[in-house]
Amino acid sequence: QVQLVESGGGLVQPGGSLRLSCTASGNIREIKAMNWYRQRPQAPGNKRELVAAIFNNGGTYYDDSGRGRFVISTEIAKNMGYLQMNSLKPDDTAVYYCNADIYTLTTESRALNYWGRGTQVTVSS
Repeated sequence: QVQLVESGGGLVQPGGSLRLSCTASGNIREIKAMNWYRQRPQAPGNKRELVAAIFNNGGTYYDDSGRGRFVISTEIAKNMGYLQMNSLKPDDTAVYYCNADIYTLTTESRALNYWGRGTQVTVSS
């Protein structure tokens, strides 16, 4: 089994910064990709939105809301990922979820998808 645990959320003032961490543990052979999603009350259908992604070839993706403000990174040796969030706005208030595609020790070429339980980020003065 694989578990993802997020940390680093909290209350921050507009313009401030937070760094979210995601720790992956368990039956891990390789992390294929790590993603950060968020769920905001104002999102259509209250759906989770992909904020940023990083792939095992080093490529990254950012959606328009985070591009230029957020930085995604990983520490492969520690099975950890991070989302550095700068210049935070009230509209960034959400529950942030770590999500990853992981090759486990018991799967061969098929990566399985896992979710963390989320961490609350509140941007407010």
